[in-house]
Amino acid sequence: MPLSAPQYGPRIRTLRRLQKRTLKDVAQQCGFTVSLLSKIESGKTTPPLATLSKIAAALGIGLSDLLENSKTRAVALTTSQDLAHRPATVTDKGYTFRLLAAQRSDKLMQPILFEARRGQVTPGALSHPGEEFIYVLEGRMQYRVGDTTYTLGPGDSLYFDAEEDHDLQPLSDLVRYLGLFTGRAPASTDTAAPAPPPTTSAASSSSASTS
Repeated sequence: MPLSAPQYGPRIRTLRRLQKRTLKDVAQQCGFTVSLLSKIESGKTTPPLATLSKIAAALGIGLSDLLENSKTRAVALTTSQDLAHRPATVTDKGYTFRLLAAQRSDKLMQPILFEARRGQVTPGALSHPGEEFIYVLEGRMQYRVGDTTYTLGPGDSLYFDAEEDHDLQPLSDLVRYLGLFTGRAPASTDTAAPAPPPTTSAASSSSASTS
């Protein structure tokens, strides 16, 4: 099951202390102030998912391991009724989200249902480790990635490196979209096969040419 917003903070504090790390150490690795991390741990603020993703990476865990307490390794079904009865988390940035596939924490990607309302989203670029995919279900919005701003409507999607600064502004009263967060795939460890040794005739030819 997903954790409620007030539970994120104590979970972060517990994980940090288990690793014997200070607030300053984790905050510096995340790139924000000790004061902000302290407020998150004490439940005084509910940060956007980009911030939580940075904290998870600094602690060496996946985002789903931070947001959920389930360890079920199974097919994860979320019905429309489940979603309707699941309270949305309201972030300080102004949008709300509901976690999908909350029954499984060992995920390679984290699906999330977002809602944002015009005039309620605070401008400000976000970034976090990994990659991100968004698919608009309802409404229209402007979504900026790096220096480019895209106007998106129902059926439109974006896939981008989440390390790039990104931000959104709803153009309609309500925007609903699906987001997928994922860590970057590990680099391939395949190496080219070594070249075969020269044949006897080739070796003799090379020796003759240098004599």
